[in-house]
Amino acid sequence: MNLKTINPWQWQNNFGYAQAVEITQHQGTLYCAGQAAIDADGNPVGGSMTEQVQLSLQNLETVINKAGYHPAHIIRLNLYTTSIPDFFAAYGTLMAWLQAHRVTPSCTLVQVEALAYPALTIEIEATVVR
Repeated sequence: MNLKTINPWQWQNNFGYAQAVEITQHQGTLYCAGQAAIDADGNPVGGSMTEQVQLSLQNLETVINKAGYHPAHIIRLNLYTTSIPDFFAAYGTLMAWLQAHRVTPSCTLVQVEALAYPALTIEIEATVVR
């Protein structure tokens, strides 16, 4: 088994985790950590649900691309939000991104009491195959 961590930034090293881990055998599978509205320095970025979904997806795409994968090969998304009604009001943002990448992954949507930082309202995990 070959294991490779993918960290496009350095700030996560302070928290002891990787943005993604790739395990290869006959084919590659990329397990992405939850991506949220966090800037390149590790600071949370507030804003509307739509703005946070957009930045979360940009961060997810950065991790996927840095690992040498493509968003079109996402097979699973786990979505964690502090407000399902607010998320569905911004759902068109996610749908447009999925359609742009021609991907239809399996998904789970869960409402949680809070995310890592109080300003965050959405976090997105992905599993990607090669």
